[in-house]
Amino acid sequence: MPAGKPTLIVIAGPTAVGKTGAAIRLAQSLGTEIVSADSRQCYTGMHIGTAQPSAAELALVPHHFVNCFPPERSLSAADYEKLALSYLDTIFQKNDYAIACGGTGLYIKALCEGLDDMPPVAPDIEAQLNQNYAREGMDWLQQKIAEADPVFYASSGETANPSRMLRALAFRLSTGESITSYQTGIKKERPFGIIKVGLELPRAELYDRINTRVDQMIQEGLLQEAEQLFPLRHLKNLNTVGYSELFDYFEGKLSLAQAIDKIKQHSRNYAKRQLTWFKKDKAFHWLPANAPDLHQKIADIMR
Repeated sequence: MPAGKPTLIVIAGPTAVGKTGAAIRLAQSLGTEIVSADSRQCYTGMHIGTAQPSAAELALVPHHFVNCFPPERSLSAADYEKLALSYLDTIFQKNDYAIACGGTGLYIKALCEGLDDMPPVAPDIEAQLNQNYAREGMDWLQQKIAEADPVFYASSGETANPSRMLRALAFRLSTGESITSYQTGIKKERPFGIIKVGLELPRAELYDRINTRVDQMIQEGLLQEAEQLFPLRHLKNLNTVGYSELFDYFEGKLSLAQAIDKIKQHSRNYAKRQLTWFKKDKAFHWLPANAPDLHQKIADIMR
């Protein structure tokens, strides 16, 4: 631990790699708490589709930012930065360590480095764009952002990320400016040390785990969960892998088998994007998620 400072340990990596289990075991050994760094696990009614920690796991270690906001509330990375810092402040009053666990790269960046101050986006514009994207799809979104903000489209490397493109397009239409003009890259100082641990698996093994987990979600009631959320399908928070495909099934656009295959495919695509994001951050210490001595390897990094 850095002298005189508490320490945040980040456990990150692609979906289904095993972050939750590793974080819980580490938190138990340190007697501390976990702050989720997942942009969807914070919403109620989305337990299965977002792979929230189970009731048994939540009973083992206190978690923050899990199952605590209605899906109608749209939270940004800036909102997360403020919330997560407040959680950490509380944890560090009791413990020298805290853990952040999740796969949303922008949220981890917001927590560790801070975000640039930006003008607000008009909620009505954002809502309309989300509805249009849900109806028209990725090709429409890529065309619109290329027309409205060619600088973002050419330079961001986010043209396969609908959330980032929707945010950039809403920003452009709300302010008349490119979101890139507000991205300074200046990191904010934090009153705590940070250790970043990334978990990974061979691609074939990770993809098998993703496919198996989707099948388990279906068995656990994902279809019924998505049915309950179907009236809210226009919301940004429901434009999420695991739900949007089932919404297409309910609307007769896909068969159930096709929807399940799409969930698996889109989850694998998402895992690839997550790894691309995290690998750009050279502060990460990468470890094999299936290592029998994983906990010891993390402890060695902390020394």
